[in-house]
Amino acid sequence: MSTLIEVSHLDYVYPDGTPALFDINLNIGEQEFIAFIGQNGSGKTTLSKCLNGLLKPTNGSVTVEGIDTRSKGVIKQLVTKVGYVFQNPDHQLFNDSVTKEIGYGPVNIGLPEEEVKARVQEAAAVAGVGPDHFATHPFFLTKGLRQRVAIASILALKPRTIIVDEPTTGQDMPQSIEVMNFLQRLWRDEGHTIIIITHEMSIVARYTQRVVALGQGRVLLDGATRDVFARPEVLKETFVEPPQITRLGQALDSRLPRNVLTVEEMQTAFSAALKK
Repeated sequence: MSTLIEVSHLDYVYPDGTPALFDINLNIGEQEFIAFIGQNGSGKTTLSKCLNGLLKPTNGSVTVEGIDTRSKGVIKQLVTKVGYVFQNPDHQLFNDSVTKEIGYGPVNIGLPEEEVKARVQEAAAVAGVGPDHFATHPFFLTKGLRQRVAIASILALKPRTIIVDEPTTGQDMPQSIEVMNFLQRLWRDEGHTIIIITHEMSIVARYTQRVVALGQGRVLLDGATRDVFARPEVLKETFVEPPQITRLGQALDSRLPRNVLTVEEMQTAFSAALKK
C-alpha cells in the first residue's frame, strides 16, 4: 500500500497563540477508511485541515502525494489530491445551481469546458445526484441531497483522499446509514481513501478500518479499529468510549474478546464461549 499523506512532527499553533497539535506523526495510505475521534478540542478538525493545506504547519511538515503543503502556490494542486467536505454542507455551497456548484472546482483550476461538463456528469452520477436536479438551487434540496452535491463538487476534482467532517450529524439513523454506505462505496468501489471525523462510535465500528484517537492535540492511539476499541483505559483520556456492544463484551465475560464491534460478532463470540 503506497503512502498518500505523510505527517512528520507536526505542530500547529493558531494565530492567537492557542496551541492545537503537538508532534503528530502519521502515514495515510492508498484506499484506507479512517476515523479521527476524540472530544471537542482534541485536534481532529485542525489535523484534518492541515492534511489538505487549509492550515500550514507551525513546525514539522505535511506531504501530500509528494507535495509539501508549506510550499507557495500549491493550493490548486492540493485540491485535486485531498477533498474536504464540511460538517454543514451549506458552508461550502454558494452557486445558484447544482451544475455550477459541481463544476466550480474544475472551472477554477482552468479545465476546458468539455472536460468540466464531463466531470460534472461523472461526479453527479457517482454521488447519486440526478440530472433532474442540475438546474436547481442547492438550497432547495434536502440536507441529504445537499451533502451529496457537496461531495460531488469534491469528486469532480478527482482527489484520491476525501475528508468528511461529521458525516452523520443532524441526520436520523436511516439517513446516517445511507450516507455511510455511500462513503463505503467510494472507498470500496471507487478506490478513494476516506477519512471521517465523528463522535459516533457505532458508525466508526461498523465502517472504518483504522482509528486515530486524539487527545489534547496528541495522537493517543492509532491502529486497527478493533484494536483501538480494545483499549478503553486509553480512550478515557479523550472522553471517548467504545461502542456499547464492545463495552458489553468487555464487561460480561473474560472468555469474550475485548474487541467485538457489532451485535453479529457478539452473537458469534457468545455462542463460541458457551460451547467451551
